[in-house]
Amino acid sequence: MSKKRKWEDDYVRYWFTCTTEVDGTQRPQCVLCKSVFSNADLRPSKLSDHFNRQHGGIAGHDLNSLKHMPTPSDQSETLKTFGVPSNEDALLQASYQFAYLCAKEKNPHTIAEKLVKPCALEIAQIVLGPDAQKKLQQVPLSDDVIHSRIDEMSQDILQQVLEDIKASPLRVGIQLAETTDMDDCSQLMAFVRYIKEREIIEEFLFCEPLQLTMKGIDVFSLFRDFFLKHKIALDVCGSVCTDGASSMLGENSEFVACVKKEVPHIVITHCLLNPHALVTKTLPAKLKDALFTVVRVINFIKGRAPNHRLFQAFFEEIGIEYSVLLFHTEMRWLSRGQILTHIFEMYEEINQFLHHQSSNLVDDFENKEFKIHLAYLADLFKHLNELSASLQRTGMNTVSAREKLSAFVRKFPFWQKRIEKRNFTNFPFLEEVIVSDNEGICIAAEISLHLQQLSNFFHGYFSVGDLDEASKWVLDPFLFNLDFVDDGYLMKNDLAELRASGQILMEFETMKLEDFWSAQFTVFPNLAKTALEILMPFATTYLCELGFSSLLHFKTKSRSCFNVSDDIRVAISKKVPRFSDIIEQKLQQKSL
Repeated sequence: MSKKRKWEDDYVRYWFTCTTEVDGTQRPQCVLCKSVFSNADLRPSKLSDHFNRQHGGIAGHDLNSLKHMPTPSDQSETLKTFGVPSNEDALLQASYQFAYLCAKEKNPHTIAEKLVKPCALEIAQIVLGPDAQKKLQQVPLSDDVIHSRIDEMSQDILQQVLEDIKASPLRVGIQLAETTDMDDCSQLMAFVRYIKEREIIEEFLFCEPLQLTMKGIDVFSLFRDFFLKHKIALDVCGSVCTDGASSMLGENSEFVACVKKEVPHIVITHCLLNPHALVTKTLPAKLKDALFTVVRVINFIKGRAPNHRLFQAFFEEIGIEYSVLLFHTEMRWLSRGQILTHIFEMYEEINQFLHHQSSNLVDDFENKEFKIHLAYLADLFKHLNELSASLQRTGMNTVSAREKLSAFVRKFPFWQKRIEKRNFTNFPFLEEVIVSDNEGICIAAEISLHLQQLSNFFHGYFSVGDLDEASKWVLDPFLFNLDFVDDGYLMKNDLAELRASGQILMEFETMKLEDFWSAQFTVFPNLAKTALEILMPFATTYLCELGFSSLLHFKTKSRSCFNVSDDIRVAISKKVPRFSDIIEQKLQQKSL
């Protein structure tokens, strides 16, 4: 019988403790990875080798308190004392971190169990050896576990946002939009804008399905119930920006009426992002016919699979760049602008293809008048796309958006005067196809009339964000003429004092307008509050549009019944889950 080795207190410097078997045999156990070794390994060379190889050899620690490890719970507490996570803590943390990355990348939950973990085990076996593989095997990554982890992280993120909303010194702004997913389920998405620590924050609020009907009252009920569920008064909302069908989310919809009844002070704005729909409503009959012909051509090519394949093969054969056309869609207006540009640039090739397929659209498509109208529409929608692109950013407020729209509308009189003189410089596609004076005269009259109608519609439709002269100090308090402010205005003294500060002037020149006024809350609270009440409302539903793009990754044919509420919050929220708090709560639940 071999001689049994005995435990020495000095061995704790290698991060080992002693476990004793029933027969009295002493065996070393690593407190970092919980690996238990045989009695034969109870010697400094073996312990040191494991310590250096597996744990980086971080020697020099005084661990006299780890001489004995009677129970696993005692070991866990001892490790926490020295800042070392226990094995259970490490496994939970790894599980939560993977679930977080899984949601961020919008992957299905089963990817962990079916792909990632098997790959990780193979890599661990090859690179690190069987001990590391056994340790990795313990990380819980099943479908149900990942789903549970994401739900818990989502609730933690939501709790952080709700706490911020309650602590915001001003009423919050809400951005609300609706879409239909691939399962024909209507999804209502909301973002919130609030002030936290002298900064304006934009955060995801919720994405919830409308279960039955999609009327304005249904949207309001879901919106109100969310706040009631989390014990927040609805009057915390200072503004709501909506987009969608006029009957559901429009300015005169039942939703708006219900919101104003509950919160009379609330400001309702409509998304300024897509003026293309307004342009289409003002089109004269001939231009509408031209647009309709484009739609029919697109649907002829894209709506029939054989035609689409032949179309791609035809373009590959002649070496043309655009072999794939975008579908026409009513809601995604940027794609309509791109369609018109593509159709115009591929006009001759598409005409050849329609002849080749003996389509009855040929007569309309190769008509000279149609081509002139197509060129004008392509130019006009290209201008609108540029305007919409300038509005597509975070932090866009109604004042800034209105300035951009005003600048766009102010170009119309200049365009009209040039067109009346047969100068089509602002419409390069149109200038390219106009070859005779008669053609120029005919189209110039139509364009001039349309631009005048468009200008009138823009002024009437997009009025939100206009500031009277007395309120324009919000945009620049240093250049603003104080004579426009009535002497009885209580904040006139604050404005005069603010203008006298050189330091505040430097802040104004280097900071965004919203951040500048947020920073003035402690010094000039009345000025800051008034300014931010003007700047707080959302001007567009751009964040919701981005959210709907993420929704496409979650709602697929294989996951059509999937409830996306928690996953999409973790995926697109800027908040990071408080992992330490979640894990600590999880461990406490297990110990009860």
